[in-house]
Amino acid sequence: MSYAATSVVSAAPTTAGPGVLALQRALVWLVGASVAIVFIEPSPYELATLAATVVFFATGLRMRLVFMPLLLLLFLINVGYTISSVAVFDRPNVPNWIATSWYMAVTVVLFAMVISEDTSARLDMLRRGLIVGAVIASLAGIAGYFNLVPGGRDLLTLYDRARGTFKDPNVLGAFLIMPALFALQSAVSDKFGKALRNAVAFGVISLAILLSFSRAAWGQLIATAGFMLVMMVLTSRSQAQRSRIVVITFVAVVIAAALVAVLLSLDSVADLFKQRASFDQSYDTGRFGRFGRHVLGAEMALGLPFGIGPLQFHRFFPEDTHNSYLNAFMSGGWLSGVCYPALVFVTVWTGFRYAFVRVPWQPAYLAIFAAFLGTVGESFIIDTDHWRHFWLMLGVMWGMFVAAERWKTDVAPRP
Repeated sequence: MSYAATSVVSAAPTTAGPGVLALQRALVWLVGASVAIVFIEPSPYELATLAATVVFFATGLRMRLVFMPLLLLLFLINVGYTISSVAVFDRPNVPNWIATSWYMAVTVVLFAMVISEDTSARLDMLRRGLIVGAVIASLAGIAGYFNLVPGGRDLLTLYDRARGTFKDPNVLGAFLIMPALFALQSAVSDKFGKALRNAVAFGVISLAILLSFSRAAWGQLIATAGFMLVMMVLTSRSQAQRSRIVVITFVAVVIAAALVAVLLSLDSVADLFKQRASFDQSYDTGRFGRFGRHVLGAEMALGLPFGIGPLQFHRFFPEDTHNSYLNAFMSGGWLSGVCYPALVFVTVWTGFRYAFVRVPWQPAYLAIFAAFLGTVGESFIIDTDHWRHFWLMLGVMWGMFVAAERWKTDVAPRP
């Protein structure tokens, strides 16, 4: 009943009954919440995605012609990976890596088809699930860092950095960006009660991002939040709403600065913060540092049409690529190396085209687009190839493209 008003503009399938719609939306919420728990395999996310796949295909899911470019690029990327893996298929973890890559591609298409229908309601359920999952992951990381759970520090931290329900602090920090943007968006634009709840959620998530001590996540939070808020001001429908966004953002910045100052008064936090905030880390600089490897790997990739195969870069260099675009060349040869950045570029370009379309779900669109841009940028300095939330965002973006075009054609008021 709560979505009765939105079901028309979000183009819900007319043949689905209320019970089916409720089940579909609940599964979208479950997928959003479960993506935050990935320290076990198979993770709850895999199980939730499998359940969603079965239910959505059983109750009606449409493959549209407009998804063919997405499908083709994903197919070519993984064909490149598969061909390049033939020579190294007997080496540890390579078969699992290839299977995971194909699985991620399937989830992209699934999420695109799911979000292209009943868009407003499903995006809202995804937003709620992501925030719940992010708060749980954040509280776990915070509890582990401050040793609030007996024996939990070893499980919930790594290298004295919060990792919560993830295997790596960097992935925790990166995942939390999109839920943080959703919470911040609500805090600056919704009514008092809902805004207050989301402000608390944003504070918890932001603290976990800080304690993950991921420099990329710190930068992402600042850059993506700034981008989203600017876009919200530009797309606001009234001067009062724009003023409220500006004022509350200013207050939030002041409060955040005060809380960071309090945390930095703790010696353990301040020492690790100073160490992580430095830009001359040993693994970043030098001929075989992070950026040196990027140059050497790019030169190497130019002479290897079929790459060197997945998970083989560390056999030639001290560490992995830490660059998703370079990794596409090395793991899948020229085919994957061209198609992977092409997919990212097409998605980003199309994303800007639809940013100012006044669809009912425009606020959610701006939050997801900002988070996607942040991850695309971070992909230059870290391997995001198998980050579940990256492929989730990619599929959701394409679903929103299709939904926006359908809304303009079928629902938008005619002059």
